[in-house]
Amino acid sequence: MLDADVLRRELVRPGGLWSTVDVVERTGSTNADLAARARAGAPAGSVLVTDFQDAGRGRLGRTWVAPRGTSVAMSVLLRPADVDPARWTWLPLLAGLAVVEALRRAADVPALLKWPNDVLVDGLKVCGILAERVETPTGPACVLGMGVNVWLAADELPVPTATSLALLAQARDPGSRPPSRNLVIATVLAVLELLYQRWEGLDDDAPFAASYLQRSATLGRQVRVHLADDVTVEGRAEALDAAGRLVVRTATGVRTFGAGDVVHLRS
Repeated sequence: MLDADVLRRELVRPGGLWSTVDVVERTGSTNADLAARARAGAPAGSVLVTDFQDAGRGRLGRTWVAPRGTSVAMSVLLRPADVDPARWTWLPLLAGLAVVEALRRAADVPALLKWPNDVLVDGLKVCGILAERVETPTGPACVLGMGVNVWLAADELPVPTATSLALLAQARDPGSRPPSRNLVIATVLAVLELLYQRWEGLDDDAPFAASYLQRSATLGRQVRVHLADDVTVEGRAEALDAAGRLVVRTATGVRTFGAGDVVHLRS
């Protein structure tokens, strides 16, 4: 069971990033709810977690539903007021890095990143991340939503290319279990706090690009980038630029993408 008191003891402390942690039994979308709270004056570092999300949102307006008690569905509110807005494109990538490192620690799985911020294990998606900019009376803010598949069974997966920490644990040892959702949440947010506070204090994103490269399943591979209006582009993913955009070498030259769905192709 999710335990708000346990999470608050782990995460909320003087001088820390996380200011409040709320756990609700059910909601449509933690991102939508936290965005509304941000417009109403919620402080930076607010965290909202739910046991059941019935209108979860992904990129390109996609929605999804996970059975009660099977996933981590949470959103956090960040207000990097002293950071150049041009650097905010790194926030979802930082969240992806945090999830990767947290799952490696808490679940002992070889998690990697598919650009921009899907988390994969053995090529299957275990977590998705959605970043949304919110205009508030006190200035712009960012809501980061993260959804981690923890207890989903094979017949509960949203797509065949997904997996869960439970399925991964059972594949290693039929009697093993995944980490508790409380541990997953606490570990993800502890790592995100470290990354975010370091990012706030620097003017250079190069260290984060280097960290992303170490955990990337995309760079160096042949990819197909799906864009709006059913446009696709194929090429070799070569690098990230200073804004965290994907640099792809195509048959007609180098192109840079700030958004898009990436499919990894066989080399």
